Amino acid sequence: MRAIVYLFIGVFFGIVLFKSEAASWFRIFEMFQFQSFHMYGIIGSALALGILQNQLIKRFGVKSFFGETITFSPKDPGFKRYMFGGILFGLGWALAGACPGPMYTLVGAGYWSVLLVLTAALAGTYVYGILRSKLPH
Repeated sequence: MRAIVYLFIGVFFGIVLFKSEAASWFRIFEMFQFQSFHMYGIIGSALALGILQNQLIKRFGVKSFFGETITFSPKDPGFKRYMFGGILFGLGWALAGACPGPMYTLVGAGYWSVLLVLTAALAGTYVYGILRSKLPH
């Protein structure tokens, strides 16, 4: 029953993404062309809120919906893998016109052509899972 909360949070998040135009291909195109501050403002606000939320979780020992302790583990400092991963993510974002979150929002808003992009993203994630152990660290 608690999992239904995640569904409502996801629907709310999708509505916010759509209404704020964060899922708009035109807004994303403007961002990559440095023509508008709109998307940078949304991303910057999300970053600031994420930092604040993480600090509050650490300071007050907040637990998950299921009562489990939330822990943060340090990331692997492998610069090259993050650089290449970021380049691939950015290229996919620029070509598709949407990062993973807004893809679901666009499908929910009735843009059925995004199903092709979403299918390709899921296939890429699956292939990465298969090849992960063979990739350089």
